Amino acid sequence: MSPVADEEKQTNEDKEVTSETDVTSVDTKAGTMSANETMVHLLKGNIGSGIFSMPFAFSEAGLWFGLFGLPFMALICTHCMQLLVRTAKVMKERQGNFIVNYADVAEAVCVTGTKRIRKHGVMLRKIVNTFICVTQIGFCCIYLVFVSNNIQEVFSHFFPDLGWSIPIYMGILTVPLIFLNWIRNLKLLAPISAVGNVLQLFNIIVVFYYTCQDLPSVSTRPAIGPLDKMPLFFATSIFTFEGIALVLPIQNDMKHPQDFPGRTGLLNVAMTLVTIIYVAVGFFGYLKYGEAVNPTVTLNLPEGDILAIMVKISTVLAVFASYAMQFYVPIPILMPILTKKLSCIGSDFIIEYGYRTIMVLVIFGAAAAIPKLDLFISLVGAIGSSFLGVIFPAVLDILADWPNISRIRLTKDSVIIIFGLLGFVTGTWTSIERLIIEFSPSQ
Repeated sequence: MSPVADEEKQTNEDKEVTSETDVTSVDTKAGTMSANETMVHLLKGNIGSGIFSMPFAFSEAGLWFGLFGLPFMALICTHCMQLLVRTAKVMKERQGNFIVNYADVAEAVCVTGTKRIRKHGVMLRKIVNTFICVTQIGFCCIYLVFVSNNIQEVFSHFFPDLGWSIPIYMGILTVPLIFLNWIRNLKLLAPISAVGNVLQLFNIIVVFYYTCQDLPSVSTRPAIGPLDKMPLFFATSIFTFEGIALVLPIQNDMKHPQDFPGRTGLLNVAMTLVTIIYVAVGFFGYLKYGEAVNPTVTLNLPEGDILAIMVKISTVLAVFASYAMQFYVPIPILMPILTKKLSCIGSDFIIEYGYRTIMVLVIFGAAAAIPKLDLFISLVGAIGSSFLGVIFPAVLDILADWPNISRIRLTKDSVIIIFGLLGFVTGTWTSIERLIIEFSPSQ
């Protein structure tokens, strides 16, 4: 790296208070995760509550469009994850063996790039961090809405006169979530993720059991949905592939990080499994319930059936694990700011645990304000996931090798960026329009 870049990098590090270089207070330096633990985290990070929204996404896109459109979205999202991993590897080769996360990569791409973009490293870091925080908090809000809806159905069945609203269930569930999110070490979350994966597998099997019975003919479902609903399909689909912010922290914590990328690497294997499961749940769920499908298909299961009740309860426990994984990501982004601003307290321990507690309460407040699962999913997917999952990785891939990038790669990345921007604009517009309609006084 040039002396100029070295000097500017040092200046940026001195000025940047949101640095994640010590990414977490959680032991990412340890490098202790095995391949199996890595696979568990990848599956848990990508198979969240969004899987049960796939039938609803198919209802927006049409049966056959969804069948082919969802794998296409998965291909783009997985490719963008690989782009981020590749760019991170290039930056580590240029700058040395520093701990890498999404924002580190964004800043390093600018600092080691052409003279015109070097001064924008800190700004790009802040932009990426902002999107990560907003998106991950959005994910957690969605999880809380999801589990609250399922718990309400269970309690309504056993206690029909209870009459509690969704926000009440959210408040009750927030208490154990506070204690769960006091866990600081990613490795310690592996057993929780493993249990969550087992429960999620049970839930998926039971959902298949119900949705594959007495299926109508495929001709009874529209092959392609209305054009005005396609942006919602895009937003919901890209939301489901929600693990890009976890990709680099997980790779950093591996014993053998070289096994992570590549055509037959752990990332591609995990995302292939995720895609197959998502497509199957979406296809059969929509074929079974048609336009009557709920934003989460678990709410379509028979209310009094013991298996359906077990699914709704175990779904809550499984999603708790996903909540913990997604909550893990914003911690190191904001902690350096808080530690510096609240240094008068004199204890980083108190600051961190206070921050974790307050953030869970903030998520509860946001989820209670918009307790509509489908609206949350489409909005978070359109705004946050479009940029983090599609646009930024392609932009960083271009900047990392500019101006020596090949014409083919430049064209390919440009098409991905345009696709992401189109999805962002149309998805956000449609989602906001639905929010206005939903909360208008006439409703």
